[in-house]
Amino acid sequence: MRKYINLFDFRQAVDYKTEILSGLTVALALVPEAIAFALIAGLSPLTGLYAAFTMGLITSIFGGRPGMISGVTGAVAVVIVSLAASHGVEYIFATVVLAGLIQMAAGFFKLGKFIRLVPQPVMFGFVNGLAVVIFLAQLDQFKSLNAQGILDWMTGTQLYLMVGLVLLTMLIIWGLPKLTKKIPASLTSILVVIAVVLGLDIDTKTVGDIASIEGGFPPFHIPQIPISWETLTIIFPYALIVAGVGLIESLLTLNLIDEITETRGWGNKEAVAQGMANTITGFFSGMGGCAMIGQSLINISSGARARLSGIVASVMLLVFIMFGSKLIEQVPMAALTGLMIMVSIGTFEWASLRTFGNMPKMDVLVMVLVALITVFLHNLALAVLIGVVIAALVFAWENATRIRARKYVDEQGVKHYEIFGPLFFGSVQAFGDKFDVQNDPDEVIIDFEESRVADMSGIEALNRITERYLKAGKKIHLKHLSQDCRRLLENADTLIDVNIIEDPRYAVLTDE
Repeated sequence: MRKYINLFDFRQAVDYKTEILSGLTVALALVPEAIAFALIAGLSPLTGLYAAFTMGLITSIFGGRPGMISGVTGAVAVVIVSLAASHGVEYIFATVVLAGLIQMAAGFFKLGKFIRLVPQPVMFGFVNGLAVVIFLAQLDQFKSLNAQGILDWMTGTQLYLMVGLVLLTMLIIWGLPKLTKKIPASLTSILVVIAVVLGLDIDTKTVGDIASIEGGFPPFHIPQIPISWETLTIIFPYALIVAGVGLIESLLTLNLIDEITETRGWGNKEAVAQGMANTITGFFSGMGGCAMIGQSLINISSGARARLSGIVASVMLLVFIMFGSKLIEQVPMAALTGLMIMVSIGTFEWASLRTFGNMPKMDVLVMVLVALITVFLHNLALAVLIGVVIAALVFAWENATRIRARKYVDEQGVKHYEIFGPLFFGSVQAFGDKFDVQNDPDEVIIDFEESRVADMSGIEALNRITERYLKAGKKIHLKHLSQDCRRLLENADTLIDVNIIEDPRYAVLTDE
């Protein structure tokens, strides 16, 4: 509980200049993302901007990972787009509130620990796929409306100017840290490009060309929906998916930042904060969201490590909406596009490409498959889920083939089976094939000192083998078996001679 109450670690050294400047950079980068994802979901730009403000502020204060940025994400937008089209924005607000409650419950019940089940190949595939998605999303900025009102690729001078400004942004972000790290490269690149565009009066796409960001403080609004069972059946499936996608993306982002900063965040605390943020966002006219990997990496790469940067980013975003919309709408999209391209390059795990010849083939397959699902379906939760399932099946198959038995007959004519490897659902068939019931002597000992019964399938396999020896009129002893297993072997309890003194102290999962 202490981690939930202790919001700020005042022992942490905070570089206030870095935190504030990094927060300002993130705020600028949040604007086009929030607008774009709101439009993807079929909602007004302000619903995305309001969500970015409330999500970012609440998770920065209460979250489990200082320096991580939350806001509107494409994963959530893709989930709710069909609901927005069929039932309207009020149902979206209600869905976000319910999703937040589900996420808070997950945090309080400490379900965040299950993110540890995500294998490294899945993480590599997730990160690489996301890097490609971020890059591909920037290509839309190289398109403009033609005479028929359809987006088409830029040509001629318009294209050259866009490419030139993007390359200038990328060059500054790459080169400035080699000269000095006292000035945030990302913010500097944006300011330089703004100065070049205004100073040379260059006609290029700006934030204002996407949509207006002018608005007021997020209005408190109770979703106007019928309170009925039918309403719940409509919004609950969407809320469950939003909650799941949000938690998976947020906890994976948390793990990624943990690795970059070599520090440790708190997954369950982050789950509670994400839920609290979504619940409040739904009551303040926002479309919901989760952790944003791109903006989080911008923040971390700028040197931010404390909660202050996220708070500054959220507050400045609100200031832009309420007071600075006309100025922010003049920011060239080329600057933000170059920034996000550099983020995608930095996000990609280039080292993973060098492991293709060294990693097991199934790990490579899982990594590539997760990346492809992320890129083509834009469904991060589905990609991770499929990756985890495949990795688990591969693990089960490999361990199923590792169970072995060393056999010998002692001076008293008793045959011993010394089992090596885990006995679980995947290995029960191979385990049963090790025994020669008809030709074995009248007394048999099965020794589990180098093995472990891992699940109920293993218990049932022991039941079956003891029943086979019973029918053959032979006596069997199970040695080095835990007392949990002894209680569960109900069908063969008259035959079991368990060496309790030498039993290892481990527990088998039971239904008791």
